[in-house]
Amino acid sequence: MEKQGIRGPPYKFLHGNNKEVELMMREAIAKPMDLSHDTFSKVQPYIYTWTKIYGDTFLSWVGPKPQLFIREPELIKEILNNKSWDYRKPDRNPIIEKLLGDGLASTNIQKKWAFHRKMANKAFNAECLKDMFSEMVKSTEEMLGRWRESDGREIEISSELRVLTQDIISRTAFGSNYLEGQELFNLFSKMAILVSSNVRKITFPGSGFFQSRDEVEAKILDTEIMRLMMKMIDSRKEKANNGESVGYGNDFFGMLLKSGHEIEDEAKLSLQDILDECKTFYFAGHETTFGLISWIIILLAMYPEWQDRARKEVTEVFGSSIPTMDGIGRLKIVNMIINETLRLYPSVTVLSRQLKKEVRLGKLTIPSGTEVVVPALALHYDSQQWGKDVHLFKPERFSQGITNAAKSPIAFLPFGFGPRMCVGLNFAILESKLAVSMILQRYSLLLSPSYHHAPVLMVTTRPQHGAPIIINPL
Repeated sequence: MEKQGIRGPPYKFLHGNNKEVELMMREAIAKPMDLSHDTFSKVQPYIYTWTKIYGDTFLSWVGPKPQLFIREPELIKEILNNKSWDYRKPDRNPIIEKLLGDGLASTNIQKKWAFHRKMANKAFNAECLKDMFSEMVKSTEEMLGRWRESDGREIEISSELRVLTQDIISRTAFGSNYLEGQELFNLFSKMAILVSSNVRKITFPGSGFFQSRDEVEAKILDTEIMRLMMKMIDSRKEKANNGESVGYGNDFFGMLLKSGHEIEDEAKLSLQDILDECKTFYFAGHETTFGLISWIIILLAMYPEWQDRARKEVTEVFGSSIPTMDGIGRLKIVNMIINETLRLYPSVTVLSRQLKKEVRLGKLTIPSGTEVVVPALALHYDSQQWGKDVHLFKPERFSQGITNAAKSPIAFLPFGFGPRMCVGLNFAILESKLAVSMILQRYSLLLSPSYHHAPVLMVTTRPQHGAPIIINPL
């Protein structure tokens, strides 16, 4: 790589660059920052620092594993749009494996991915989203009902939104609710903490014979998660067999169970496949969206002029009535605010692929086994793409749509790009627009004096110290 003009931080024996990354991350999260959105250096200080020193393309090391960071939009497009599967999802450590399993988001088996993707597309198509919408409304109404006791007082908005998004994914995808799934969500939260602290864990040949304390704890958590999921599966099957429901149901969970019993296109889901997809959607289905809505509310509280503009638009479209799905599609200002929030505070900050063979990318020849990393957050903060005001909250960037917001559409990657783009994109945006609309119909939002601005990366980007917001009824 050096002969091809690629530089990077020097490799250190065994650890690679892990110790440098850990030190920079500890320093970054040690104290809050001011109320600005220049967060790249805080959320990912190592990528920020090394980009400044070595340029848009550089090589670093996770132990003995090389990582090639690439920020050139045309090369990124080629990486993420690749249909030959030369660029695969990277090998994962045992704890991440237990969090997501080998489901749609992580599998490297092309035939399996194609079948799972087809099923997921069916579960989240326009007609299914219409059915889900009424459940989203019910969940949001329940949350706002709890808020009546806090009128004019401070609430911790991110905690409330975590419950909301968990309830929505439970209702819409699994025919349940937050209270029934609460034990599962608590287990996933504990697992996510373990993942966050082990994301750069080094593995060597033979290390699988010795389990760390975190790996032992992850195994215990995974066993309990599997037990609860099997209980859900058995309950749904029993209702179908007793005639209490029509088949396994039409939600995502029902489609999984149906595909486990009926052969379609010579493909069939195993029990492990079903459990892995449940893991993926239970975790990813709420973790990313709760963070997104939290940041939207924080930004609306920071910028009352945009809060007023968004509320005016919501009022013009819905009045005081419950939002409708058709009306949600007409919310242009709210959509601009959501996109700018996704630019500044994306839930997923990097997209990684691992090469199964040597490839030619642009002028580079990249060896087999190299992990190619697309630093999405770095792209979102690239002044060459977005202008010198890249650190400012300016929703008007998106007034002409996503494709015209930056010089290259590839500079905006909150949901990825290409064949493996997030299948839940429309679900997440619909959920966010609905929640924001119903909150704005009822409350004005003010940032609490106790709020400390400290975005942190813990699997996804979230407010490190929560989001205390003062809500005043309208």
